[in-house]
Amino acid sequence: MNTRRHLPSPGSDTHTLLGRRDDEVLWWRRRDMLRAAAAWTALGGAATASAQQRGNVVQFQGDVLVNDARLVPGASVQTGDTVRTGPGSVVVFVIGNSAFHVRQNSSIVVERGARLLSVSLLRLITGAVVSVWGRGDSRSIVTPTLTAGIRGTGVYAEVIPGQDGRTYFCNCYGTVQLDAGGSRTLSQATYHQPFYANAPGASGPLIEPGPAINHTDEELEYLAALVQQRTAWQITGRKVKGY
Repeated sequence: MNTRRHLPSPGSDTHTLLGRRDDEVLWWRRRDMLRAAAAWTALGGAATASAQQRGNVVQFQGDVLVNDARLVPGASVQTGDTVRTGPGSVVVFVIGNSAFHVRQNSSIVVERGARLLSVSLLRLITGAVVSVWGRGDSRSIVTPTLTAGIRGTGVYAEVIPGQDGRTYFCNCYGTVQLDAGGSRTLSQATYHQPFYANAPGASGPLIEPGPAINHTDEELEYLAALVQQRTAWQITGRKVKGY
Protein backbone atom coordinates (compact mmCIF):
# COMPACT_ATOMS: atom_id res chain seq x y z
CA MET A 1 0.00 0.00 0.00
CA ASN A 2 1.57 3.30 -1.11
CA THR A 3 -0.61 5.67 0.84
CA ARG A 4 0.78 8.96 2.02
CA ARG A 5 -1.15 10.84 4.67
CA HIS A 6 -0.63 12.44 8.01
CA LEU A 7 -0.96 10.67 11.32
CA PRO A 8 -2.44 12.51 14.28
CA SER A 9 0.15 12.58 17.04
CA PRO A 10 -1.30 14.46 20.01
CA GLY A 11 1.00 17.17 21.33
CA SER A 12 3.68 16.51 18.71
CA ASP A 13 4.69 17.32 15.18
CA THR A 14 2.84 15.33 12.53
CA HIS A 15 4.46 12.22 11.09
CA THR A 16 3.56 10.87 7.65
CA LEU A 17 2.29 7.38 6.97
CA LEU A 18 4.08 6.08 3.88
CA GLY A 19 3.55 2.52 2.68
CA ARG A 20 2.15 1.31 6.02
CA ARG A 21 -1.29 1.00 7.61
CA ASP A 22 -2.71 2.92 10.54
CA ASP A 23 -2.79 -0.13 12.80
CA GLU A 24 0.95 -0.67 12.36
CA VAL A 25 1.80 2.63 14.01
CA LEU A 26 -1.18 2.94 16.31
CA TRP A 27 -0.75 -0.53 17.85
CA TRP A 28 -0.12 1.00 21.28
CA ARG A 29 -3.76 2.13 21.41
CA ARG A 30 -5.12 -1.41 21.35
CA ARG A 31 -6.72 -2.52 24.62
CA ASP A 32 -4.73 -5.73 24.76
CA MET A 33 -1.47 -3.80 24.35
CA LEU A 34 -2.41 -1.35 27.10
CA ARG A 35 -3.43 -4.22 29.39
CA ALA A 36 -0.23 -6.10 28.60
CA ALA A 37 1.92 -3.07 29.42
CA ALA A 38 0.07 -2.51 32.70
CA ALA A 39 0.45 -6.19 33.65
CA TRP A 40 4.14 -6.20 32.71
CA THR A 41 4.81 -3.15 34.88
CA ALA A 42 2.71 -4.45 37.77
CA LEU A 43 4.65 -7.73 37.78
CA GLY A 44 7.95 -5.89 38.09
CA GLY A 45 9.14 -5.75 34.49
CA ALA A 46 12.21 -7.42 33.02
CA ALA A 47 14.15 -7.97 36.25
CA THR A 48 11.27 -9.83 37.90
CA ALA A 49 10.54 -11.78 34.72
CA SER A 50 14.13 -13.03 34.70
CA ALA A 51 14.13 -13.88 38.41
CA GLN A 52 10.83 -15.73 38.14
CA GLN A 53 11.76 -17.32 34.80
CA ARG A 54 8.71 -15.79 33.16
CA GLY A 55 8.56 -15.03 29.46
CA ASN A 56 9.82 -11.64 28.30
CA VAL A 57 7.30 -11.26 25.48
CA VAL A 58 4.93 -8.49 26.53
CA GLN A 59 2.44 -9.08 23.71
CA PHE A 60 2.21 -10.57 20.23
CA GLN A 61 -0.35 -11.29 17.56
CA GLY A 62 -0.47 -13.36 14.42
CA ASP A 63 2.28 -15.49 12.95
CA VAL A 64 5.51 -14.92 14.90
CA LEU A 65 8.42 -17.35 14.61
CA VAL A 66 11.42 -17.56 16.95
CA ASN A 67 14.19 -19.72 15.48
CA ASP A 68 11.57 -21.06 13.04
CA ALA A 69 9.28 -22.23 15.87
CA ARG A 70 5.89 -20.62 16.38
CA LEU A 71 5.82 -18.25 19.35
CA VAL A 72 3.36 -19.28 22.08
CA PRO A 73 2.07 -17.43 25.17
CA GLY A 74 4.59 -17.42 28.03
CA ALA A 75 7.57 -17.93 25.71
CA SER A 76 10.66 -15.72 25.51
CA VAL A 77 12.91 -14.07 22.96
CA GLN A 78 16.53 -14.55 24.01
CA THR A 79 19.80 -13.11 22.79
CA GLY A 80 20.98 -15.20 19.88
CA ASP A 81 17.46 -15.70 18.53
CA THR A 82 16.11 -14.99 15.06
CA VAL A 83 12.61 -13.49 15.04
CA ARG A 84 10.30 -13.36 12.03
CA THR A 85 6.82 -11.88 11.72
CA GLY A 86 4.30 -12.65 9.01
CA PRO A 87 1.61 -10.45 7.44
CA GLY A 88 -0.48 -8.67 10.07
CA SER A 89 1.79 -9.99 12.83
CA VAL A 90 3.72 -8.09 15.52
CA VAL A 91 5.67 -8.83 18.69
CA VAL A 92 6.73 -6.66 21.63
CA PHE A 93 9.48 -7.99 23.91
CA VAL A 94 12.02 -6.81 26.48
CA ILE A 95 15.62 -7.95 26.98
CA GLY A 96 17.48 -6.36 29.87
CA ASN A 97 16.93 -2.60 29.76
CA SER A 98 15.88 -2.54 26.11
CA ALA A 99 12.41 -2.91 24.56
CA PHE A 100 11.49 -3.81 20.98
CA HIS A 101 8.41 -3.71 18.77
CA VAL A 102 8.82 -5.71 15.56
CA ARG A 103 6.40 -4.80 12.79
CA GLN A 104 4.77 -7.20 10.33
CA ASN A 105 6.80 -8.90 7.57
CA SER A 106 10.06 -8.41 9.43
CA SER A 107 13.12 -10.53 10.12
CA ILE A 108 15.64 -9.69 12.86
CA VAL A 109 18.53 -11.36 14.67
CA VAL A 110 19.16 -10.44 18.31
CA GLU A 111 22.83 -11.00 19.07
CA ARG A 112 24.20 -11.50 22.58
CA GLY A 113 26.30 -8.91 24.40
CA ALA A 114 28.79 -9.27 27.24
CA ARG A 115 26.01 -10.50 29.52
CA LEU A 116 23.13 -12.91 28.94
CA LEU A 117 20.54 -10.14 29.35
CA SER A 118 22.31 -7.72 27.04
CA VAL A 119 21.81 -7.18 23.31
CA SER A 120 25.05 -6.29 21.55
CA LEU A 121 23.64 -6.09 18.04
CA LEU A 122 20.21 -6.04 16.45
CA ARG A 123 20.39 -7.13 12.82
CA LEU A 124 17.39 -5.93 10.81
CA ILE A 125 17.24 -8.00 7.64
CA THR A 126 13.80 -7.02 6.38
CA GLY A 127 10.86 -5.01 7.69
CA ALA A 128 10.89 -2.53 10.56
CA VAL A 129 11.47 -2.29 14.30
CA VAL A 130 10.93 0.39 16.95
CA SER A 131 13.29 0.12 19.90
CA VAL A 132 14.29 1.83 23.13
CA TRP A 133 17.75 1.12 24.56
CA GLY A 134 18.82 1.85 28.13
CA ARG A 135 22.29 3.13 28.88
CA GLY A 136 25.09 0.61 28.86
CA ASP A 137 27.81 -0.85 26.67
CA SER A 138 28.04 0.24 23.06
CA ARG A 139 25.58 -1.61 20.86
CA SER A 140 24.61 -1.51 17.21
CA ILE A 141 21.72 -1.85 14.82
CA VAL A 142 22.78 -3.24 11.46
CA THR A 143 20.75 -3.22 8.23
CA PRO A 144 21.80 -4.07 4.65
CA THR A 145 23.04 -0.50 4.12
CA LEU A 146 23.64 0.94 7.60
CA THR A 147 25.43 0.35 10.89
CA ALA A 148 24.17 2.52 13.75
CA GLY A 149 26.22 2.55 16.96
CA ILE A 150 24.04 3.45 19.92
CA ARG A 151 24.01 3.83 23.67
CA GLY A 152 20.90 4.99 25.54
CA THR A 153 18.44 6.07 22.87
CA GLY A 154 15.16 5.42 21.08
CA VAL A 155 15.15 4.68 17.35
CA TYR A 156 13.03 3.52 14.45
CA ALA A 157 14.57 1.54 11.57
CA GLU A 158 12.94 0.27 8.39
CA VAL A 159 14.42 -1.52 5.38
CA ILE A 160 12.60 -0.13 2.34
CA PRO A 161 11.26 -3.02 0.19
CA GLY A 162 12.63 -3.32 -3.32
CA GLN A 163 15.29 -0.62 -2.97
CA ASP A 164 18.53 -2.62 -2.57
CA GLY A 165 18.41 -2.52 1.20
CA ARG A 166 17.88 1.23 1.41
CA THR A 167 17.21 2.01 5.07
CA TYR A 168 15.12 4.62 6.79
CA PHE A 169 16.54 5.35 10.24
CA CYS A 170 15.29 7.86 12.79
CA ASN A 171 17.27 8.75 15.90
CA CYS A 172 14.22 9.69 17.93
CA TYR A 173 16.40 10.77 20.86
CA GLY A 174 19.95 10.13 22.03
CA THR A 175 23.33 9.84 20.33
CA VAL A 176 23.89 7.56 17.33
CA GLN A 177 26.93 7.06 15.11
CA LEU A 178 25.76 6.25 11.57
CA ASP A 179 28.01 4.46 9.07
CA ALA A 180 26.91 3.66 5.51
CA GLY A 181 29.59 2.41 3.14
CA GLY A 182 32.28 4.40 4.95
CA SER A 183 30.25 7.60 5.07
CA ARG A 184 29.81 8.59 8.73
CA THR A 185 27.43 10.93 10.52
CA LEU A 186 27.08 11.61 14.25
CA SER A 187 23.45 12.19 15.18
CA GLN A 188 22.58 13.86 18.49
CA ALA A 189 18.89 14.49 18.98
CA THR A 190 16.27 15.16 21.59
CA TYR A 191 13.39 14.88 19.13
CA HIS A 192 13.48 12.87 15.88
CA GLN A 193 16.44 13.19 13.54
CA PRO A 194 15.68 10.96 10.51
CA PHE A 195 17.94 9.76 7.69
CA TYR A 196 18.05 7.53 4.65
CA ALA A 197 21.04 5.21 4.14
CA ASN A 198 21.53 4.32 0.50
CA ALA A 199 23.36 1.41 -1.09
CA PRO A 200 26.82 2.12 -2.56
CA GLY A 201 26.44 3.09 -6.18
CA ALA A 202 23.05 4.67 -5.69
CA SER A 203 22.55 8.21 -6.90
CA GLY A 204 23.00 10.82 -4.20
CA PRO A 205 24.84 10.66 -0.86
CA LEU A 206 25.11 7.45 1.13
CA ILE A 207 23.54 9.16 4.15
CA GLU A 208 20.97 11.90 3.62
CA PRO A 209 18.30 13.63 5.73
CA GLY A 210 14.84 12.08 5.63
CA PRO A 211 11.27 12.98 6.60
CA ALA A 212 9.36 12.00 9.74
CA ILE A 213 7.52 8.85 8.62
CA ASN A 214 5.93 5.63 9.87
CA HIS A 215 6.38 6.00 13.63
CA THR A 216 4.96 8.09 16.46
CA ASP A 217 6.03 9.61 19.76
CA GLU A 218 3.60 7.40 21.63
CA GLU A 219 5.23 4.21 20.36
CA LEU A 220 8.53 5.28 21.88
CA GLU A 221 6.82 6.34 25.11
CA TYR A 222 5.08 2.95 25.39
CA LEU A 223 8.34 1.03 24.94
CA ALA A 224 10.28 3.32 27.28
CA ALA A 225 7.71 2.74 30.03
CA LEU A 226 8.21 -1.02 29.73
CA VAL A 227 11.81 -0.60 30.90
CA GLN A 228 11.12 2.16 33.46
CA GLN A 229 12.45 4.91 31.21
CA ARG A 230 11.15 8.14 29.70
CA THR A 231 11.85 9.67 26.33
CA ALA A 232 13.89 12.85 26.04
CA TRP A 233 10.79 14.96 25.35
CA GLN A 234 9.01 13.49 28.36
CA ILE A 235 11.95 14.44 30.56
CA THR A 236 12.39 17.97 29.21
CA GLY A 237 8.74 18.69 28.42
CA ARG A 238 9.91 20.06 25.04
CA LYS A 239 9.63 18.76 21.49
CA VAL A 240 12.26 20.47 19.39
CA LYS A 241 13.55 19.10 16.12
CA GLY A 242 17.15 17.93 16.24
CA TYR A 243 18.03 18.96 12.71
